[in-house]
Amino acid sequence: MDLSLNPFSSGTRLRDMIRAIRASKTAAEERAVVRRECAAIRAAISDNDQDYRHRNMAKLMFIHMLGYPTHFGQMECLKLIAASGFPEKRIGYLGLTLLLDERQEVLMLVTNSLKQDLNHSNQFIVGLALCALGNICSAEMARDLAPEVERLLQTRDPNTKKKAALCSIRIVRKVPDLAENFMGSAASLLKEKHHGVLISVVQLCTELCKASREALEYLRKHSVEGLVRILRDVSNSSYAPEYDIAGITDPFLHIRVLRLMRTLGQGDADCSEHVNDILAQVATKTESNKNAGNAILYECVETIMGIEATSGLRVLAINILGRFLSNRDNNIRYVALNMLMKAMAVDTLAVQRHRVTILECVKDADVSIRKRALELVYLLVNDTNVKPLTKELVDYLEVSDDDFKEDLTAKICSIVEKFSQDKLWYLDQMFKVLTLTGNFVKDDVWHALIVLISNAPELQGYSVRSLYKALQASGTQESLVRVAVWCIGEYGEMLVNNISMLDVEEPITVTESEAVDALELALKRYSVDVTTRAMCLVALLKLSSRFPQTSKRIQAIVVQNKGNTVLELQQRSIEFNSIIQRHQSIKSSLLERMPVLDEASYLLKRAASSRATVSLTKSAPSAASGGSLKVPNGAVKPPPAPLADLLDLSSDDAPVTTSAPSTAPNDFLQDLLGIGLIDTSTAGGAPSASTDILMDLLSIGSYPVQNGPLATSNISSPGQAVTKHAPGTPQVIDLLDGLSPSTPLPDVNAAYPSITAFQSATLKMTFNFKKQPGKPQETTMHASFTNLTSVTLTNFMFQAAVPKFIQLRLDPASSSTLPASGNGSITQSLSVTNNQHGQKPLAMRIRISYKVNGEERLEQGQISNFPARL
Repeated sequence: MDLSLNPFSSGTRLRDMIRAIRASKTAAEERAVVRRECAAIRAAISDNDQDYRHRNMAKLMFIHMLGYPTHFGQMECLKLIAASGFPEKRIGYLGLTLLLDERQEVLMLVTNSLKQDLNHSNQFIVGLALCALGNICSAEMARDLAPEVERLLQTRDPNTKKKAALCSIRIVRKVPDLAENFMGSAASLLKEKHHGVLISVVQLCTELCKASREALEYLRKHSVEGLVRILRDVSNSSYAPEYDIAGITDPFLHIRVLRLMRTLGQGDADCSEHVNDILAQVATKTESNKNAGNAILYECVETIMGIEATSGLRVLAINILGRFLSNRDNNIRYVALNMLMKAMAVDTLAVQRHRVTILECVKDADVSIRKRALELVYLLVNDTNVKPLTKELVDYLEVSDDDFKEDLTAKICSIVEKFSQDKLWYLDQMFKVLTLTGNFVKDDVWHALIVLISNAPELQGYSVRSLYKALQASGTQESLVRVAVWCIGEYGEMLVNNISMLDVEEPITVTESEAVDALELALKRYSVDVTTRAMCLVALLKLSSRFPQTSKRIQAIVVQNKGNTVLELQQRSIEFNSIIQRHQSIKSSLLERMPVLDEASYLLKRAASSRATVSLTKSAPSAASGGSLKVPNGAVKPPPAPLADLLDLSSDDAPVTTSAPSTAPNDFLQDLLGIGLIDTSTAGGAPSASTDILMDLLSIGSYPVQNGPLATSNISSPGQAVTKHAPGTPQVIDLLDGLSPSTPLPDVNAAYPSITAFQSATLKMTFNFKKQPGKPQETTMHASFTNLTSVTLTNFMFQAAVPKFIQLRLDPASSSTLPASGNGSITQSLSVTNNQHGQKPLAMRIRISYKVNGEERLEQGQISNFPARL
């Protein structure tokens, strides 16, 4: 046929139109063919051409699948549906499902036709109506036609029952209130023998359980025995060619029934007890050498983990997952790892038995399996196996792919910080990680390492010697270089003189000149990194004081940066040269070893910053809800208002002078790493110089450093905060500079009733007050903490801060574990001395940290409802 000479008409066959469209060489030619055909179809619709109506609709559906508009043919669908013949109805219903959806108002016109066809004597027409209704049913149509569908569930024809069950799923999804109409029919149909009907009805039961609590309870009572019978019959049935897949009888029915069992047994001990035996039978009898069998086993494991199964059954399920890990198929191993992660919450001990296999998966060639296995290993780590697991991971770190090293390094650092049993082991592991993958270590990790070294005087010599040796062996890891440079600058004399040697160490010989050589090499090697070069310059300046004989050489190295294009390095070079050359009298005191860093405060603020969003959303409305904002240079923007403004209190110091901006960089950088500074100057004393720990920590800047003590909690191990202070050691906290009232309070006698100082969804804290006779400025407060949740809180720690004119002493808490549901409390005493009693009232800011199921939480807020006479 010559299509170019034969113009399209409504009588053109579908195959001719498809051939013409496929013969089009360009999109324009295709659009021209479609336009001509659509014009012919419109003309046929206008002429009410009944002979070719079904053919036109078939062509229109093909055009619709190509993406062209076909809305003008919607009414033709309705006319075909209303026809009496099966071929016309078939095309009409097919067009209805393709050209219309439930949002079309035209769809309401077909409701009556659907109702008639659902009651038709021809089962094939009934099937067409059920298929169409199951695809495009709206809520209004569902309410109108639900009785007909419910009636069709009881017919004799299996195909009709199957389609009615599938249609019922759509109706229940659209109108959940209709679920109770289908409960009885669904439960009775579980006695059917036809597998197609069973699969459809089991899916309907699953949907009913999701839609209605009443349906769930009803099916628990009336369908469990039927499901057990179905699963037993299918598992024990002989070979049936119509249902057999790779030697497994109907795995699709297996899986549907297992999913419904999981839905029914979840949270119900009686129902779970009924299905335990059949689940054990399926788990032991199903072959695992075929993919169909593995699918059934996986679904069986999910069901066992989802219901109230016995411990033996759970161990059997986890052993199945262990076998999956040895499978050659990557998909099977991946889903097994996923399921084992869920199983950790159910039976950790059973999962631990497969630790060796899981570790092998960390070394798998597939990156998805490696990452999932690493997450599972992280969950497996506890106090008893942390050392062997960490050793395995560190050993693999050296040979792992570069793309995987970042994730692996982060997990190892997290494990070491969380489960470190002693500081020496912690240092050894961190030194290994820095040596192997220091370029992948995040800043907060090596910051925490420096804080720990500062707080471990007995290990400072060991640390500087270990880092020096690591620096000589591998000087290409940025984080290693920074930590090593900092330690050499602080503890260089320990390196040269082998001070504080441990039994596990071997003496090394390092001269003063060699120590300077190491810093000079790092300075040259990291010529691009400003932070590392700045730390090298500061370390060299400190060595000039510790090693006087190398002072001239160090000065020559420092002077080399006087013309540096980076202003920061140029300024340091000029200033450090001036210190070495002109200020010999103050150099030794200026370059003293930095004071012990506040380890507890740093770790708490680090944890708070990492969980700020989660913690603040769960705390009470009275809790502080401040957060940090990102600014373009990557630093953390300080809060827009000082804490004094938050408490609505004015400064109790002298008016702000022009020197205020000089403290701003300190606060800004403290916020950057989360290291809090605590002013321990006594009331009425002269204000001390600003202590800038972070500036010295990063070896950036030359601000004066105060060597006074820091009020802080102790840390037993990296990453684990002690929940109470050492017995008999009071903690003086003198924070929140600049808090005072705007109006003096009258001197009147008043009672001191108990107050609810803080309350959130988790905690309630109350204060009781006691005064000593003749000492009106002193108050003893007894804090009582109550747990409002049903979960026990562990690692509980309370901290408080007060204005400068108040002195605060915290006694140890009575416990670190807070029982659930108010069944007990934690008490802690606070002694407060108000040096401006009668003029300024007490204001306090609090912070409470604890763990819920191993997850750290932090709540904080301010208290301003103290009795006036405090």
